[in-house]
Amino acid sequence: MPIRLTSADDSGGNPWEMIVAFTKDAGYEQRMKKIRAGIRLNSRVAVAVEWTEGARTLRSEGYTVDISPKGCLAIFPQGFTVGQRLHLINLTNQSACEAILVWRGHEGRSGWELGLELQKMPAEFWNVDF
Repeated sequence: MPIRLTSADDSGGNPWEMIVAFTKDAGYEQRMKKIRAGIRLNSRVAVAVEWTEGARTLRSEGYTVDISPKGCLAIFPQGFTVGQRLHLINLTNQSACEAILVWRGHEGRSGWELGLELQKMPAEFWNVDF
């Protein structure tokens, strides 16, 4: 429903009137569907990430907040760069796959919020039927 905005000029000039129509932002809804596509399950799973710096392989352990067939939101004590490729390991069943860091949130008391997109995830990676 449109709304009408009016104003009177205190200097005795002409008042103005503007009618503004509100529309639903379909573009926003489509972007959110793409970002949040698929099923997500709140689940705390012990995980680790490994990456290489120079000739050394480094490792950090954390846990998930939620999981999905496409990735997870996890908390790690170390922050990483968005776009960084990591090797993600489910410490419960030792299943592993490559992951790309697609989102980095805030650093809290427990560590950094990290959004990981899993690449070619094995069907048994989470041990959950989505």
